Amino acid sequence: MSNVSYLHSHISNLYIMKQVEDSEILAMFAVQQSRNEAFNLLLKKYQQKIYWHIRRLVLNHDDCDDLLQEVFVKVWKNLDKFRSDSQLYTWIYRIATNESITFLNKQKQRNNTPLDEVSSELADNLVASSYFNGDKLELKLQKAILTLPEKQRIIFNMKYFDDMKYEEISEVLGTSVGALKASFHIAAKKIEAFITNDEVDY
Repeated sequence: MSNVSYLHSHISNLYIMKQVEDSEILAMFAVQQSRNEAFNLLLKKYQQKIYWHIRRLVLNHDDCDDLLQEVFVKVWKNLDKFRSDSQLYTWIYRIATNESITFLNKQKQRNNTPLDEVSSELADNLVASSYFNGDKLELKLQKAILTLPEKQRIIFNMKYFDDMKYEEISEVLGTSVGALKASFHIAAKKIEAFITNDEVDY
């Protein structure tokens, strides 16, 4: 195959990939012969998004990789039970969020660490992480986010970084749209104050 033909084929495959709807993936997964192919399509569509969603919560790359694997094992085991009461990706986000919260709670319990110290440890991990490019404003933003209560931090991340609609976040967290809007507004004010001032009493 010539380079031009290969490139054309590769672009065509990417185009097809982008056009695969969740309903098609679910229909393929329901058939035993195409189940593996369907799951590979699902991974290619959502794996990176879910990785960054988890990474922003736990920060550590290795922990994130472990959690990502656990999330998609659960997705594989339960996808045939998915009944379209919610959107597929919000269902996956819910699994990822719950796994991340469980992981963070286990860390707190295992180390018997108060919440403010956990945030401090995460901030230290943040500074050492290659995830950030050293931009001071970005680092300050991330440190500000770490001062938020856990659920408020999740809401802010999903709205600010993942650009999710409040209705979608509501599906993931089981919280009313009104409460989500209020929580995001409060979080944004806290973060703005943190960035404006070196030290803010939260």
